[in-house]
Amino acid sequence: MNYRIALDGPSGAGKSTIAKRLSAELGFVYVDTGAMYRSIGLYCLQNGIDTSDKAAVTAALPQIDIQLKYVDGEQRVVLNGTDVSKEIRINEVSMAASKVSAYKAVRAFLLDTQRNMAKTQSVIMDGRDIGTVVLPDAEIKIFIVAAPEERAKRRYKELIERGQNVPFEEVLADIIQRDYNDENRAEAPLRQAEDAIRLDTSLLDFEQSYNAVLEIAKKRMAE
Repeated sequence: MNYRIALDGPSGAGKSTIAKRLSAELGFVYVDTGAMYRSIGLYCLQNGIDTSDKAAVTAALPQIDIQLKYVDGEQRVVLNGTDVSKEIRINEVSMAASKVSAYKAVRAFLLDTQRNMAKTQSVIMDGRDIGTVVLPDAEIKIFIVAAPEERAKRRYKELIERGQNVPFEEVLADIIQRDYNDENRAEAPLRQAEDAIRLDTSLLDFEQSYNAVLEIAKKRMAE
């Protein structure tokens, strides 16, 4: 039997890191939907397209090709033939992704691709609306949250480790702004699915958070 695991939650909650490790542990395919939106945001930034201009972003979609490839067990994100796995993780691209993900045309552009990936194989997807919109019938849904300050600390540490010297205050402000954008957009806003299990990781380190998600997943699959 194929299983679909939906990990939703706000920016910086640790979804992607947990999902990658969980996919390796369970032998599932990891689908990083956030990377897809980041790729569209990056394309707009690279080509001088105002991400606040819905019509301009929509018009650019036919020129965008996004592929998720696995090289030596690691997911690589390819935008129009170029590996952009590192470029899509910078702070500016995060905010661009938040803007373009609010547009109906962008979400429709990616929706079929995301759903098709889950039709023939067991998958783990993380995002904002996996359990509510992309895979509403997923067998396992987990909504991961953490306090904004804690998420900002985690994101700040990641950025510093990547050599990006960004003030902590700016990272926190971006987290708060992105939360507002995600929760208040008209298309597929961030919200917990009614049948999702909520997991607050504010007081948990990564190992504790991961083990909690793994336990939930294994329990659901055993039912």
